[in-house]
Amino acid sequence: MNVPLTIRGIIGRGGGQGAQHSQSLQSIFIHFPGLKVVMPASPYDAKGLLIASIEDNNPVIFLEHRLLYDQKGSVPGGYYKLPLGKGKIVKRGKDVTVVAISIMVEEAKKAALKLQQEDGIDLEIIDPRCLKPLDDELISSSVKKTGRLIVADTAWRACGLGAEISALIAEFGYQNLKAPIKRIGLPEAPTPTSSVLESAYYPTAKEIIQAARELVYGKNYVSL
Repeated sequence: MNVPLTIRGIIGRGGGQGAQHSQSLQSIFIHFPGLKVVMPASPYDAKGLLIASIEDNNPVIFLEHRLLYDQKGSVPGGYYKLPLGKGKIVKRGKDVTVVAISIMVEEAKKAALKLQQEDGIDLEIIDPRCLKPLDDELISSSVKKTGRLIVADTAWRACGLGAEISALIAEFGYQNLKAPIKRIGLPEAPTPTSSVLESAYYPTAKEIIQAARELVYGKNYVSL
């Protein structure tokens, strides 16, 4: 029996909305067999993936980060769809692979620019687009090239997508690693409401930059 149902949901930081409205719960949905989980990071991908989700014969959870609603980009007016389960290389690089989820793609772009300018570190940015099924091959091939991996998620580290991707590489690609895997996610605390706490709570390009420098220069690297 087919269940062609697509459910759209909003996740992520919203500016003082607290735990009731600002949580990122994608790992919960990923856990259940039979559900497909999609998280677009650009206007073009959002349309193509939404059409593919609606036409899919399986239930799909389609999660949209609220801070991406202001993003502008080229979107064809006609019909097109993108395959579920296929990620994309947002930026090619040779030193460190960053698998960035949803809004963290934008933060990874900022980090890549600064790292290239200040350190000569060349990030490769991977956007999975679909968290389940996950494009294992794309991620593995990138790590094989760079030898270093950062997973930047919008949710908590424990039992999240960062843990799943880390396990994937540990099981099937550990021989390609030059350094330990870095996971970036929310701290182990409930989602705050205060704007002051929010600024300290949510990871940004700063955490990606620090992680990349530690992977390249060594774990004892201290940012000045």
